[in-house]
Amino acid sequence: MQRRLFSILALVAFALAAAFTTTDSRAQERIGVLMLHGKNPGSNMDPNSGMLKPVFEREGWLVAFPDMPWSRGRYLDGSWDKAMAEMATHVKWLRDKGATRIVIVGHSLGVPAALSHAARGGDVQALVLLAPGHIPLGYYTYPQLKAVRDSVDEARALVAAGKGDSRERFSDINQGKQQTVVATARDYLSYFDPASDAEMSVTAARLPPALPVLTAIGEKDPLFQRARAYFVDKLPANPKHKYLEVPGGHLDTPRLASEEIVKWIKTAVAP
Repeated sequence: MQRRLFSILALVAFALAAAFTTTDSRAQERIGVLMLHGKNPGSNMDPNSGMLKPVFEREGWLVAFPDMPWSRGRYLDGSWDKAMAEMATHVKWLRDKGATRIVIVGHSLGVPAALSHAARGGDVQALVLLAPGHIPLGYYTYPQLKAVRDSVDEARALVAAGKGDSRERFSDINQGKQQTVVATARDYLSYFDPASDAEMSVTAARLPPALPVLTAIGEKDPLFQRARAYFVDKLPANPKHKYLEVPGGHLDTPRLASEEIVKWIKTAVAP
């Protein structure tokens, strides 16, 4: 009888120890969020995507919201590879501050940047893709975006002629507005060539299958009718993926999706 009682007490003690260990392990988990703003005129001062920073911080999450090479003040600073290296530095900062799980939240051009980081094997446990923007393949093929296609052709010719490091003036179209890009031909192509890692349809299929992705887009967004076919349907299958449609346009999406973003992150990166 005593032996049986001892065995029962031992099992209870083991179960309690396991429960406390699990609780302690979860208590030590801390989410780190790298936020990526949209393209010029976007920046880390953008109130549209920036409103998410205090939302995440209220959850006790670590947040980095840096000014990236495609911002209003840096457009266009170096190559796509340089941008990816900067992202890795910001992720490391989050890790050094105590983040145990990394979520990258990209808005507009921040979406292809997030996809590229993950496709290249970068440190990330979930992606949140808001109002996807910057479409090299679309710029190069849709008739109304011919100005960018012409610039891509010009940049390719310069590189072929050994003038890839020559700084020139090229074209971009952002949310229907044409603007000038001053960059070397090589750097411009790293962002605008349809075959580059800046193209969402190129990187989407290369994501790790276990990586969960939330995509949110507004009903008035220029890419609303095309987003699924353009890159979302190319993502490796994952039961944690979510596709969210919200009212409003390109700049409204972070605000309108904020509540669902927080809920999804808590589920997607749960240990």
